[in-house]
Amino acid sequence: MITLIHCGITAGLWLFLYWSFTKDRSRYRNCFILFFALLSTAMTITFLAGPYQNQVISFLFLATTIALLLVPLFLIHNGILMIIREGFRLPNLLSLGLGILIGVGEIATFFAVLGSSFIGYENTADPNYLLLNKFSIFVSVSVIYFSLSFLIFMIYSLFLQIIPRKKDFDFLIIHGAGLLQGYKLSKLLKDRVDKAIEVYQKDPTPPIIIPSGGKGPDEAISEAEAIARYLKEKGIPENKIILEDKSISTFENLRNSKAIIDAAEGNKYTALVTSNYHVYRALRYCRRIGMDCTGIGSHVAFYYWPSALIREFIAVHAEKKHLVYLIGGWILTLAVVMIPLFLQ
Repeated sequence: MITLIHCGITAGLWLFLYWSFTKDRSRYRNCFILFFALLSTAMTITFLAGPYQNQVISFLFLATTIALLLVPLFLIHNGILMIIREGFRLPNLLSLGLGILIGVGEIATFFAVLGSSFIGYENTADPNYLLLNKFSIFVSVSVIYFSLSFLIFMIYSLFLQIIPRKKDFDFLIIHGAGLLQGYKLSKLLKDRVDKAIEVYQKDPTPPIIIPSGGKGPDEAISEAEAIARYLKEKGIPENKIILEDKSISTFENLRNSKAIIDAAEGNKYTALVTSNYHVYRALRYCRRIGMDCTGIGSHVAFYYWPSALIREFIAVHAEKKHLVYLIGGWILTLAVVMIPLFLQ
C-alpha cells in the first residue's frame, strides 16, 4: 500500500512538472517541482527494492555522503583553476569562496551532530561550549539551506539542456559577448555561434539568424557585426542575417530582437542561443517581455561552468521577489531549528 502511494505521488509530481514546464519553462517553481520529483523517485526506488531495500538505502546514503565531502574539495580546486586561467578577479573567486563556505558548513555540521566528541571536550555544561554548539548549528543550517537552494537551481539548469526540443524555428537569436582585440570572437562567443550554426543547418526550413550585441567602448565593431562576419565565413547567406547591434545587456538583446521579430511577417517560432549556464535567466527575460522562446545552450569549458552558474544564481536571486523568498525561507528554517534550542 505504501509503495502504491509513493508511486502515485511520484507520478503526480512528474505530471505536475510536465504541465508547469510546457506552460512556461522559465517559472522558478519548476526548479522545486523537479527536485521533489527526483527525490520522490529515489524514495520510490527504495520501496520497490523489496528485500534489498536496506542495501539500496545504505548505498544511497554512502554515495550522498561521499559526494557531499568531495563537493568543497572540487569547488576549491576549481576556484584555483579559474584564477590561474582567467585571472584574479571577483567573479573568478566564486567557486573558491563557495567551496570554502561549504567546507566550513560541513565542519560545523560535524560539530553540531557529534558535539563534544568531535573536539574531545568533556564539559558539555560549560556555557561557552553551549554557545559554540548553538553557533555551529546556526552555521550548519545556513550553509545547508543556501547550498540546497543552489543545488535545486543547478539541477534545473542542467535539465533545461537535456530535454528534447523542436527543430523547425523561424528566428534564431544569438546572444553577444565581449570581443577579443575589439573585433575577434572570444571562445565563449564562438561556441555560441557554432551552436547556432549547428541548429541552423539541422533546421528543415533554415531560420533568420539575429546576431545581437552592441559596440563596447573598447571594441572596434559591434558584437553583432563580429558574429555576422563569422556566420558569413561559415556559409550562412547574408539574406538570412539581421543584425541587432544596439544592445548593451542581455535584457536589451532580447527586447530589441523581439522588436525585429514582431516587425517581420509570417511565423515567429523563436529560439535563443547562449551559453548553457545562461539559458534559464535568458528565458526569464523572455517571459518578462512577452516573447515565447526556446532556449538552447552552447558548450562551456568545464572549469568555467561552476563560477558562471554561481553568478547566474546570484543574478536570479537579486530580483526582489526571489530575494524575499530566499531570505524568508532562510529565516523560517532558522526559526524552526534555533528557537527550540534557546527555549531549552
